[in-house]
Amino acid sequence: MGSQDNFQELSLRVRDGLRLYARRYPCANSRKTPVLCLAGLTRNSRDFHDLASYLSKGPEGRSVYTLDYRGRGKSDWDRNWKNYAVPVEALDVIDFLTFAELKEVAIVGTSRGGLVTMIMAALQPSTVSSVVLNDIGPVIERDGLMRIAGYVGRVPLPRDWREATQVVRDVNQRSFSGIDDDVWEEVARQWYNEKRGKPSPGYDPQLKNALSVLDGPVPELWAQFESLTRVPVMVIRGQNTDLLSETTIERMAQRHAKLERYTVSDQGHAPFLKDLASQEVVADFFNRADATGHARVAA
Repeated sequence: MGSQDNFQELSLRVRDGLRLYARRYPCANSRKTPVLCLAGLTRNSRDFHDLASYLSKGPEGRSVYTLDYRGRGKSDWDRNWKNYAVPVEALDVIDFLTFAELKEVAIVGTSRGGLVTMIMAALQPSTVSSVVLNDIGPVIERDGLMRIAGYVGRVPLPRDWREATQVVRDVNQRSFSGIDDDVWEEVARQWYNEKRGKPSPGYDPQLKNALSVLDGPVPELWAQFESLTRVPVMVIRGQNTDLLSETTIERMAQRHAKLERYTVSDQGHAPFLKDLASQEVVADFFNRADATGHARVAA
């Protein structure tokens, strides 16, 4: 186990032998429910560094864990691209909970991470105490998926970090109109790994094959969402997103009576959760969810 700045680096082997990378942002002596952050399709644990740092700091903080799925970030690539599937990734997360000795977690699920969360809640409901779904719901808008499929595994590798920053900014600037240039450089270093001081692939390009299912209709996941109705849920939506519609959120609210909502202005899919306002909203939600859970146990 290594250590950097305010986090510890973890390594584990899951049930089929692949080695996965994770981070732990410890908060000593905290009695609050720990948070597990699950990233989007091609993303990794670095996406959550700012949020995890915020949630784990100070006497009112809580420990936070972030995980690289197989084929992403610093985790091993899978020789069989068909294992880049939400059910397999959910089993990997369950293996991680066992490894980290986490019986119950609050979850931030960004995009695909929210889908993984729904599967987890169906497989092992006792492990999930509350959930933030970051720009994801049971209905995934086809236009957004087609946009993602258009670049996954197809963008040439930048020659240096300056070019990487430009690529990330150019791809996202229209839907993330309020982001400063220095933040784009941070995001580039989240997206790409680093090798010999230069950008290297941040995910296995074979992930593009896992999106070939776009040839058919996109299945709706209402049955999986139903598994979250027993716990507090907040849905965060980027104002400019093309993956999660307001109509879907309304339908979610019909099924989850206490669903909370928050919109991030001037951001698309998926909000970065780097701004203080979003971080405060997430922290407050988890604090209230903990209080509700403790009251339920006491009763």
